[in-house]
Amino acid sequence: MIKLTFPDNSVREFEAGVTGRVVSEGISKSLAKKAVAMALDGRVADLSDAIDQDARIEIVTRDDPRALELIRHDAAHVMAEAVQELYPGTQVTIGPVIENGFYYDFFRNEPFTTDDLPKIEAKMREIIQRNAPFTKEIWTRDETKRVFAEKDEMFKVELVDAISADQTIRIYKQGDWFDLCRGPHMVSTGQVGNAFKLMKVAGAYWRGDARNPMLTRIYGTAWRNDEELKAYVTMLEEAEKRDHRRLGREMDLFHFQEEGPGVVFWHPKGWTMFQELVAYMRRRLRAAYREVNAPQVLDKALWETSGHWATFRENMFTAVPAGEEVDDNDRVYALKPMNCPGHIQIFKHGLKSYRDLPMRLAEFGVVHRYEPSGALHGLMRVRGFTQDDAHVFCTEDQMAAECLRINDLILSTYGDFGFSEFVVKLSTRPEKRVGSDEAWDHAEEVMTKVLKQIEDQSGGKIRTSINPGEGAFYGPKFEYVLRDAIGRDWQCGTTQVDFNMPGRFGAYYIDSDGEKKTPLMIHRAICGSMERFLGILIENHAGHFPLWLAPIQVVVATITSDADDYAQTVSAKLSAAGLRVETDLRNEKINYKVREHSLGKVPVILVCGRREAEEGTVNIRRLGDKDQHSLTLEQALTALTEEATPPDVKQKRLAAA
Repeated sequence: MIKLTFPDNSVREFEAGVTGRVVSEGISKSLAKKAVAMALDGRVADLSDAIDQDARIEIVTRDDPRALELIRHDAAHVMAEAVQELYPGTQVTIGPVIENGFYYDFFRNEPFTTDDLPKIEAKMREIIQRNAPFTKEIWTRDETKRVFAEKDEMFKVELVDAISADQTIRIYKQGDWFDLCRGPHMVSTGQVGNAFKLMKVAGAYWRGDARNPMLTRIYGTAWRNDEELKAYVTMLEEAEKRDHRRLGREMDLFHFQEEGPGVVFWHPKGWTMFQELVAYMRRRLRAAYREVNAPQVLDKALWETSGHWATFRENMFTAVPAGEEVDDNDRVYALKPMNCPGHIQIFKHGLKSYRDLPMRLAEFGVVHRYEPSGALHGLMRVRGFTQDDAHVFCTEDQMAAECLRINDLILSTYGDFGFSEFVVKLSTRPEKRVGSDEAWDHAEEVMTKVLKQIEDQSGGKIRTSINPGEGAFYGPKFEYVLRDAIGRDWQCGTTQVDFNMPGRFGAYYIDSDGEKKTPLMIHRAICGSMERFLGILIENHAGHFPLWLAPIQVVVATITSDADDYAQTVSAKLSAAGLRVETDLRNEKINYKVREHSLGKVPVILVCGRREAEEGTVNIRRLGDKDQHSLTLEQALTALTEEATPPDVKQKRLAAA
């Protein structure tokens, strides 16, 4: 007999080998009818699986959040069956669940196009209507390869060879169609439901290697009900309107071109915003950090010592003297992908005492990382970018307090930019790492306690979670995920504990006992990539920036030439007050001017005509607001100057008052 513990902590005994389906039927027929899977000790499994040992059990229904991944997984299988029914001879490769949906890669002589998607969708609905049960079979390796070879599914044969010898080969069937799959799946295809949509097609190389055949990838999304699907599609439509690449063109902020793939050509307005972002961060760091600057190009020996050459080499750009042949004995240099080795060299320059710790070094360092051309995406994924990077050298006893201090800085920064929803994730040791298990155990134990403190201090307002295996190669880390105005999540800030790299470089300080000790190093970024963070801000605000961040804050536009002199006086006073102002004296109708500047997302337009010039007033029109009102020039100047004050400066004034 085995003991199963239920969510209400009640315990019941069953014969070993009982299935989840039998357990659910024993609870109630209505539950059994709604059940799609079970969770054993938190791991989702097929409802038909035999349970052979004591466990905590939960019956998963279709309304359970955990069912969403199953719905998408099953939808991918249904799509693959639909494609092969409609287009015989098409080979299926892999079809995973991804964020918000799924995809499947297909090999076909004639690639699929978006014109094929409605037909595939219709066939999927037909398959779902059949409500064929999902069944699992265990096959031998040889049998699996033979069956797929007979079906001319050569990609599947290759996948079987890639499965390690200690893993079981699972085949999932839905009616007559089947595929190689780890599972789990729901009970039948009918449970997928109709809240799905095929979204787009794209090219993808087999196993991500450009030397391999090109496949067609069909993306889809699937949800528990039509309301969720509609909300997602609406969000995508809104996201398209907010696309930072589109707004970047419309607002004349930046561009990209083929001669510089993955690097940004900043235009004056975009560079103004970038510098405002950097200036804000500099002010936030001034009290606690010392800003430094380390070289862009360093000998590869430094990267070998740090561990980057072994773990990050494929993402690094190297440099050698032009026109020279290079062999293994010559010096090879690398553009820095990270700032940490340079900061350690600065720490090592001169003797350090325990009284100097914690030492916080910050740099707005330009770094370069190779990203595949297919992964580049505007400001969000580039090859050259600026990190608001910092490294805190401290003792182990200071680590927890420093992590909490960094947490407060990160969250308050995001708040200043208008973000109010956050998740803090603790990423633990990856498979490929440096350092002893004992050191990892200690660091993860401390950071787990800090994570709990972060959650407690927020009063439950900040969600926390664990990301197993996603830490940096040198230590565990916190990842800060913020949610934007349309519900998308962005991973931005990080706090990474490093108990390896300082020792690899021989960094030390003199402790109170006179002995040399290796400092702990905390890597910290708030925006992360300044370019990416600015892209997030552009999309979050849809180009309607708060006045302090807008590249052009005010345009002074005239109705008639009679007001030209007055408009220039208004502009001069605004400029003298520190506002970024442009003057539009063109011989165009005022409605034309207002419309043009509104399309350029200028937050405030001050309209000046003969009447305003005579009265010393301005007519204020705000972006997105149909109403307009008049103020005296001095009133407008006072109000706009206050509004254009960055939030950190306002808070500092309030604190001093």
